[in-house]
Amino acid sequence: MQAKDREILRTLAKEVAEIASLDKQEETIKKWKLLNDMKEVRPMVYIFEIPWWEINRVDEEMFLKTEDERARKMEEKFRMILYLWKHVPMDMVVEPYYTVPKCIVHNLFDFGLTVERDLIPFDGGIGVPSSHYIPQIKDESDIEKIKTPQIWCDYNEAEKEYEWASEILNGIMPVKKQGHTSFQFAPWDILVMWCDPGQILLDLAMRPDYVHKLIDRLVTAYCDMLDQMLKLNLFSPGGGYYTVGGGLSFTDQLPQQDYNPDSIRLCDLWGRAMAQIFSEVSPAMHEEFAIQYEKRYLNRAGLVYYGCCEPLHNKVDIIAKHIPKLRKISMSPWVNIKKGYESTEGRFVFSFKPNPAFLATKDKWDKESAKKQIQELLDITKGKNVEIILKDISTVCHEPHRLWEWAEMVMEMVKKYE
Repeated sequence: MQAKDREILRTLAKEVAEIASLDKQEETIKKWKLLNDMKEVRPMVYIFEIPWWEINRVDEEMFLKTEDERARKMEEKFRMILYLWKHVPMDMVVEPYYTVPKCIVHNLFDFGLTVERDLIPFDGGIGVPSSHYIPQIKDESDIEKIKTPQIWCDYNEAEKEYEWASEILNGIMPVKKQGHTSFQFAPWDILVMWCDPGQILLDLAMRPDYVHKLIDRLVTAYCDMLDQMLKLNLFSPGGGYYTVGGGLSFTDQLPQQDYNPDSIRLCDLWGRAMAQIFSEVSPAMHEEFAIQYEKRYLNRAGLVYYGCCEPLHNKVDIIAKHIPKLRKISMSPWVNIKKGYESTEGRFVFSFKPNPAFLATKDKWDKESAKKQIQELLDITKGKNVEIILKDISTVCHEPHRLWEWAEMVMEMVKKYE
């Protein structure tokens, strides 16, 4: 590596290490744990799934200056942390270490089928494309195409990465080998890429036995893969404190003295699942064709976060009935906030997802609509057991300051509940 590249990385690492050492980090971690434990704390706010492909093209702070390929990956990680901390920190936690994989995992999520699709590129080929999926599973005879992944690990390559990063960051911050800090799956998100989406929804009513066999086969493969991951020790203590991260506290789970960070069990981690294609499916069908199968995977977790973009305000009770460790439930932009909160109040964290479309209007972003949506949430919930997670941001029309303004606006609103 050129001396120039090394110096760039070490300079950035020092900036990150300085931020990580601030007392504010521990204060924020404490707040996330209070939320995860259903204790009293103001609404927590975070943002992810940012359109870096736009920011990287228009904001000089994200322009990479190193030349070595490995150096550029590390540089980008550091620049992302620094960018977020400067412009949209909200309730972000900056960890005092740099992570590398504990091993390079092969064949993970290799179920024997590839995704075949036609793409409609976005923004000159950069960004989130639209996809037309080509069905590969059409009837029962095709179900056998779904195989159980056969995982294997390359520890040598991972060790080389660890040694390289440790040498670069020597004296600045430690390097930590890290595996998966949670386990999650979205079997229906995969099935609609292998099957015709419209047809598979009709099949729930017209060919239920076929659908049961289909989802059972994929969930069984997932569970078998999870057993392999556990046997290979591919998990690590949670490094984050957000919606799908770590921060699992043990208030009503495991006695602290039984927790061994060197031998992570699934009950030490968050689990997550979703069935986004079931947005317009009835609660009864959601229960029969999704939750009845997802619980086989999820009920091995210490705590569970359920949902993503599918509106779940009418489905909370059936989810809770089958998943006793449910702690957070996603409330997408399309939920009835009042109904959703009435069904979760005092029971679960209401994980609200603001509508990212307000950031994508062509001439200027729709600040008033975005503010109105957050105000409605706060008026109904009174700020109790709530997190606000902005995600799925496909575009900000090449104007990153829209994100900055959204973050500043929302933090001003939630701090009234401190």
